[in-house]
Amino acid sequence: MAYKITIITDQSSWLLPYIQDVKAQWQLLGHEVILCHANMDLAGGDFCFCLSCSDLITQEKRKLYRNTLVVHESDLPRGRGWAPVAWQILAGQKMIPVVLLEAEDTVDSGVIYLKDSITLIGAELNSEWRELQAQATFRLCNQWLSEYPSVLDLAVQQTGEPTYFAKRLPKDSELDVNISLADQFDLLRVVDNVRYPAFFNHAGKRYKLTIERVEGDDD
Repeated sequence: MAYKITIITDQSSWLLPYIQDVKAQWQLLGHEVILCHANMDLAGGDFCFCLSCSDLITQEKRKLYRNTLVVHESDLPRGRGWAPVAWQILAGQKMIPVVLLEAEDTVDSGVIYLKDSITLIGAELNSEWRELQAQATFRLCNQWLSEYPSVLDLAVQQTGEPTYFAKRLPKDSELDVNISLADQFDLLRVVDNVRYPAFFNHAGKRYKLTIERVEGDDD
């Protein structure tokens, strides 16, 4: 079955290159795929996938689709909101749940259709865990497309008290000069060397610190 699919994502999203690849794959399968970056551009179709999208999709726009779907990386209703993978890495978690759910007016509150997970060893830097995040995201999207409409029968309401992650800001990448790098390694794992690099303040000056893995001997 071929569908009319919209993908909405932030114009500067880290996920955009992956979305472009998946868009091409879906088009080869016969789907009509539209990529957009704003509520005003949502014109309707079968499914709308909201992927790395900071804007909430209005009810008016959601009504234009059979389903408007979100992929979120936490054990909902715990961990709604922003940057869930980064916050969980900072908390020391190595198994990150990934769910596909229905978009609603309240952020990350809809019924959950499908679940997956990301397993980390604790050494992955930003680009590496982002790669795993993208893979899990599109496994769920592809599963939805291949199992629709029977996937609707898997819908489960969220239960329990919700918690919320705050939006991460550039200031959240600050290192403490009085704490060892080993004790701040998880913070170094979640920073982005370009968009929100690690930094520290010392003797009245600010310094940027980038991180990359050096392959080869550990000596």
